[in-house]
Amino acid sequence: MHHPGPPRFATVGEPVELAPRTPDPDAAFRWRLIDSPDESTAALPNDPVVHLDADVPGVYVAELDAPDGTHRVTVRVFPDPRQPARFTVAADEVDADLDDVESASVIGAFNDFTMGTNRVERDGDEWSADALLPPGDHEAIFAFDDEFDPYATADVTVEGPGRPRIRLHGRDDGEQVRIEATARPTPDGTDPTVEFYFDDRDALAAEDAEIDGHTMYLDRAALPELSRIHAVAVSDDPHPEREGETVERASIADIIEIHADEEVAFSHPGDAPDWLEDATMYQIFVREFAGETVDTTFREIERRVPYIESLGIDVVWFTPICESPTPHGYHITDFFDTATDLGTREEFESLVESLREAGISVIFDLVINHTSRDHPAFQLHRSGVAEYEDYYERVPATQDATAIDWAGDDAPGIYFNWAKIPNLNYDSLAVRSWMLDVIDEWAGVVDGFRCDVAWGVPHGFWKEVRERVKSETDDFLLLDETVPRDVRFRENEFDYHYDTDLYDTLRDIGTGDAPAAALFDALVEADRHGFPDEAVHMRYVENHDETRYATECDDGTLRPAAAATFTLPGVPMIYYGQERGVEDQRGTMRWHDGDDDLTDFHRRLVALRDDHPALRSNDVSKVSVEVESGDADATADAESVIAYRRVDDTESLLVVLNFDSSPARVSLGVDCETEDLLSGVDAATGAGAETAEDACVEVTDVVVLRER
Repeated sequence: MHHPGPPRFATVGEPVELAPRTPDPDAAFRWRLIDSPDESTAALPNDPVVHLDADVPGVYVAELDAPDGTHRVTVRVFPDPRQPARFTVAADEVDADLDDVESASVIGAFNDFTMGTNRVERDGDEWSADALLPPGDHEAIFAFDDEFDPYATADVTVEGPGRPRIRLHGRDDGEQVRIEATARPTPDGTDPTVEFYFDDRDALAAEDAEIDGHTMYLDRAALPELSRIHAVAVSDDPHPEREGETVERASIADIIEIHADEEVAFSHPGDAPDWLEDATMYQIFVREFAGETVDTTFREIERRVPYIESLGIDVVWFTPICESPTPHGYHITDFFDTATDLGTREEFESLVESLREAGISVIFDLVINHTSRDHPAFQLHRSGVAEYEDYYERVPATQDATAIDWAGDDAPGIYFNWAKIPNLNYDSLAVRSWMLDVIDEWAGVVDGFRCDVAWGVPHGFWKEVRERVKSETDDFLLLDETVPRDVRFRENEFDYHYDTDLYDTLRDIGTGDAPAAALFDALVEADRHGFPDEAVHMRYVENHDETRYATECDDGTLRPAAAATFTLPGVPMIYYGQERGVEDQRGTMRWHDGDDDLTDFHRRLVALRDDHPALRSNDVSKVSVEVESGDADATADAESVIAYRRVDDTESLLVVLNFDSSPARVSLGVDCETEDLLSGVDAATGAGAETAEDACVEVTDVVVLRER
């Protein structure tokens, strides 16, 4: 079916990509805009893939003529929340000689990290770039003379409300079905209103429904076999700078499915599988896993499955295993076969089965934003083969920042300075069909995809991917690489998300640039972004793109940082070698000379989280503690210690983290048992004390206590 999918929700200034699903590149498709606000002058071009650039808020309806009929899709556009902001970098803030540097490319999430689109000239000893940004914290990278050596970063905060949140609930009252919305304001925001929308693919009509505030009432007898209801929460909060004006912010949409047969059932297709929140993940940088003297192959990894199992891992993520000329594998030259040096397709499938037999799911690194520059498709594209003309993005030569003399009078679209991995063009039906074939090729082999550069692929395509892979099993996992994290990818697209806020905060704590209490600020950021409570976040301290935590941060901070990822809600992820003391970002796994104590520490973290459901709940609350003063060289700094409570229906636990290299003597004032559940030893330091309320506990890195 070519229907373009569910209703879409966006803001003015945020073009919405619309495309037929399961496209036939040789078929004819035609779009037209059949409804729009009176003040709008927006239009759609005569292309199979279009971008609706709405100029005023309101409801737009687009219609697609396709070989299987005519399809409509509703697009709700809200006011533009962006405000003018300026990034500035001064020469004395950069540890380099910039006397001869006159310009810089400025990149960030606001321009999809695309070099050459925002260039600024030097003004005295400063470089400044203006941008329109929504409320929140933003970072920009200044690449001087279009190079990353040297470079500098600048931060800016735009005041204003975050996004509200919404959750839909269904009830069957016999004659009526009720869809009730729980709408929650952004932190410090006003109570939102609710807007409901039907799915244009369904037979349910407006006359079959009645809306009263936050509730939709449906005639049970009129329900088709499947109905999908979408809703957004909309808040209208005071403008932070202009008195008397307000800022309208909308949540991402929630969707509830109504399955009407003899009984009525409800489901949330945008939610992750329930078991995911109980899982521990392990990332393997494939070609460095077997060790120093053995080349890593699928067979060699399979021989080491017992080690992965011994850690208590539930999900393994492999970096790319397709044919590629690079050790990291992200420059793919063949999407449909395994890399020659790693082994055959059959050997990879044997590895997958061995992991499954150990109770471990396998995540495949899906790289579909780009190909290698050495992929035949790109070579045919650049050499003028007509069939491949639209396979890759093209940008004006004036925007190119690579210093490469590209064939032709334009250049390929790339992100950052990634000149060897040109971006695919998702305005091409041939590319969309090709990438859907890639997804079909591997979805039946593995248990999920980690989607590389997810922010570089259109939202509409990810929504199609989700419905495609989930049609076989709801347990198939989708993890987005979106840096910084973006709540829009939660809207019926991905199951779990990189938590870049916690990652950055743990790094700042580990380097001494932030107190331990900053961890709570990072947790609140999820609410400000508009992530619903049901969203699942991947908590991590390092991965293949980042310097190792213990290498960058102060001694003694890796263990409490890792413990934070295991004692907060979400999916903790261990990057291979994190538990063995590997120092290099993509270093060889340390088998014979690894840190056994650190490995045992991680095993105990996994087991602790498995044994105590409270550590997997969503309930986190701050606990005030006192750190005893003493010898400055032998006692932890109070700002390096943090405590929080984790609660579920069965127990209440207290987690205390110490990011100082010296032990901390901590007075809790809470009625707790004194046995540390992680180490199994008594943490009390007061003679004869039976509870932590009566005595101090000693915290070297982390203790977890059961509250009475």
